[in-house]
Amino acid sequence: RPRRFGKSLLISTLEAYFSGKKELFEGLKIADLEKDWIQHPVLRMDLSGKSYDSPEVLQQVFDDYLSRWEQMYGIENKYTVPGIRFSQVIEAAYIQTGRRVVILIDEYDKPIVDNLGNDELADALRRQLQGFYSVMKAKDGCIQFGFLTGVTKIGKLSIFSGLNNLKDISMDARYTDICGISE
Repeated sequence: RPRRFGKSLLISTLEAYFSGKKELFEGLKIADLEKDWIQHPVLRMDLSGKSYDSPEVLQQVFDDYLSRWEQMYGIENKYTVPGIRFSQVIEAAYIQTGRRVVILIDEYDKPIVDNLGNDELADALRRQLQGFYSVMKAKDGCIQFGFLTGVTKIGKLSIFSGLNNLKDISMDARYTDICGISE
């Protein structure tokens, strides 16, 4: 989806929906269609707003989100590898709430897009992202829904090679309005 097409607003809307915030949807069709309004644990990450000029920046962004989630779910951080920590957070959220986790990632590709002219740094960031995102396959049974926004096509970055259940809805006719594609 192109820049300035409401990707972050869509992520916020999904967060409110999966958090069971029915009152925010009063007067809309979904308020009549949804009967249960089940509250799921939501892990939301936004990779925008940073300049990824080194692998350490991405590591710090991961650490910031993971530290907050670990605190939220009472996890003692024993590891430095973001993927291991992410796995623990997903599992803890699922076990503690009894509900499958929702993962929302805005601008999933920003670290790589920032470095399209620097192949060495882009590759290092790609490996970090791949290690982080691959956790979602291993924890599939604990995940209700995952949604990622970005400006590049998922397959072009090869950071999701470990995931086999991704659906790219960018050019799917059923989602034209939500993805900003029309005549």
